[in-house]
Amino acid sequence: MTPRFAWPDERLIRAAQNGDVTSLTSVVVQSQPHVRRFALSLCASPQDAEDAAQEALIILYRKIGTLRATGALAGWMFRIVRNECLRQVRLLASRGGAAPAAPEGSAEPSAEEAVLHRLEAERIAAALCALPPDQRRVLILRDVQGLPGRAVAHALGLSNAAMKSRLHRARTALRHSLAAAEPADAPSAGADS
Repeated sequence: MTPRFAWPDERLIRAAQNGDVTSLTSVVVQSQPHVRRFALSLCASPQDAEDAAQEALIILYRKIGTLRATGALAGWMFRIVRNECLRQVRLLASRGGAAPAAPEGSAEPSAEEAVLHRLEAERIAAALCALPPDQRRVLILRDVQGLPGRAVAHALGLSNAAMKSRLHRARTALRHSLAAAEPADAPSAGADS
């Protein structure tokens, strides 16, 4: 059985918010296992989770004074971790999903195209984050990071068949999620104005 860690108590959080460095250090240390667990459940890989957890703990350290209610620490940290994982997916999408560099002499994409590309990347990132963690991990490892199927199966401790099945479910769920969001986000191609 894994050990259960408690979130810092309200008295300690209040002291940290009031500038007590020892209390602040304790809050960060006591929050760390929870933040790491959040990150591991949301991010695509252990490396991404480590980066997101580290960034979230830095934000906690710097901005604990902005926390309105001491009892809201867990929810606040979860949102920070989620946003960090989303940011990483957006970075991956913008690096890996971007079109190759334009040949010399060709025009750069317009500002409108750049905004549309960014909005589409954000829509995909949000749909990815909405997937169950097991599906999100397999999809990101295989389709975003481009790892071979056997490497993904090995990384997740799955058989090849189980990995393929999970990947199929993830792709189907993502496709449905994006299709469901599409009519609200974009006008119909055949609509008359």
